[in-house]
Amino acid sequence: MCELYSKEDTLALRGKHIGPSCKVFFAEDPVKIVRAGRQYMFDERGQRYLDCINNVAHVGHCHPEVVEAARKQMELLNTNSRFLHDNIVAYAQRLAATLPQQLCICYFTNSGSEANDLALRLARQFRGHQDVITLDHAYHGHLSSLIEISPYKFRKGKDDKKEFVHVAPAPDTYRGKYREDHPDPTGAYADEVRKIIEQAHARGRKIAAFIAESMQSCGGQIIPPAGYFQKVAEHVRSAGGVFIADEVQVGFSRAGKCFWSFQVHGEDFVPDIITMGKPMGNGHPVACVVTTKEVAEAFYSSGMEYFNTYGGNPVSCAVGLAVLDIIEKEDLQGNAMRVGNYLTELLNKQKAKHMLIGDIRGVGLFIGIDLVKDREKRTPATAEAQHVIYKMKEKRVLLSADGPHRNVLKIKPPMCFTAEDAEFMVEQLDQVLTVLEESMGTQTKPVISENIPHRTKQSIGSVVSKCPSLLLEWTPVKAAGPGNRVGPSGLVSTPARVHERPLPPPPLLLGCEKECPWLHQQPERQTSKGSVT
Repeated sequence: MCELYSKEDTLALRGKHIGPSCKVFFAEDPVKIVRAGRQYMFDERGQRYLDCINNVAHVGHCHPEVVEAARKQMELLNTNSRFLHDNIVAYAQRLAATLPQQLCICYFTNSGSEANDLALRLARQFRGHQDVITLDHAYHGHLSSLIEISPYKFRKGKDDKKEFVHVAPAPDTYRGKYREDHPDPTGAYADEVRKIIEQAHARGRKIAAFIAESMQSCGGQIIPPAGYFQKVAEHVRSAGGVFIADEVQVGFSRAGKCFWSFQVHGEDFVPDIITMGKPMGNGHPVACVVTTKEVAEAFYSSGMEYFNTYGGNPVSCAVGLAVLDIIEKEDLQGNAMRVGNYLTELLNKQKAKHMLIGDIRGVGLFIGIDLVKDREKRTPATAEAQHVIYKMKEKRVLLSADGPHRNVLKIKPPMCFTAEDAEFMVEQLDQVLTVLEESMGTQTKPVISENIPHRTKQSIGSVVSKCPSLLLEWTPVKAAGPGNRVGPSGLVSTPARVHERPLPPPPLLLGCEKECPWLHQQPERQTSKGSVT
């Protein structure tokens, strides 16, 4: 059964039984999602949404190989990691093989928050130091120990910054303290960390760790300038601290050119501890801390055993292994690079056209669109960003906005996102921004360049909520790019045919042709001019 309650009843029950601090996307008009497949999500009426924000469903929603790996292991055994079992060591070995040689000791947890909390424990035990340097606008998890080092959270609450927490400026060269016109933004931002260390030492405090996302997500899709992490690591290690790279949101090939996002910063940069989570289990709760033998031995010397009931259980490790297999087999790292580069190219064309777009930044399938009211002053367009994400939802594209001013549109979709998905998303964004700028009286500049291909569009047939089957048709992703377009159905077409071919129908519900024959009829196609064929 697709849903237990009507949307109205679900909202009412949520208001009655779920804590008011637990927010939903699109609070003014929430989307009720009942099923998903690949990069698409479906509401209770069967309307299909292109998911551009769900970095948890890393290899695609409900990937059948992940589902099967979990099912097979659950049928056989699931228990805690104090029992000897092959899966945990097989998975640890596979993870270590993706990392620099010195990062080889794993501690498994259930969430990114747990992983970051454990990373802090490791760092503090290493030299007996306590203080932590974090970046402004950073978010590292929901545990109390992590709220304390997450300005994204503690600046919004009543808690003051703790004495052992030191906040360095986010290395943002677009909106930050040192911008792209600064002669040395890398050195300037790194010097801010050095000054923090010197000031802490002057007060008799000692630095345990510097922690940062390899690419800052909640802070507004920030990519640090080249060499920044190397310089910071040098300062922190000189003070007896360690460098923690938080890969919870950005790891597992999202950057495209590298498997881990910290590797984007160069082969000469290796953190002392890395944390991983969200995409690791494709929606299954599994996370990990990986560190060096030296740090692990110092943690062991405390005499305190580390035990996590569910961390590293056989089912979680089976799921994690399946995710690694899929990333490799379907070349999702290559897909992230090809489609990410293509999407960035399309968005930069939109930047040339729309004055609301101040900056396009990102790597692979991790991209931010910084909306501004004034390009010279870089005034954040916060209200406009909220308007855009709601209008995009109406066009069946799911986006979110974040950053200190909540004006940065975040794009971090499932890794099977295709070139056609990129084109469709940008087409809808172009339409939304055009209408918005006209209403604001903002000049939209014509772009003298190759237009995005215009394809006929089709309406999505509705799905009855009591459909007996939830099994989605699945086609593995193939190599995508400007010269080899792969549609949501997995069919390849040449650029010449992209102009002619309508968007493929949504994945069908299988096994219900007799009960729901209308699901398997070809839906009406609507042309770009609005006529129905």
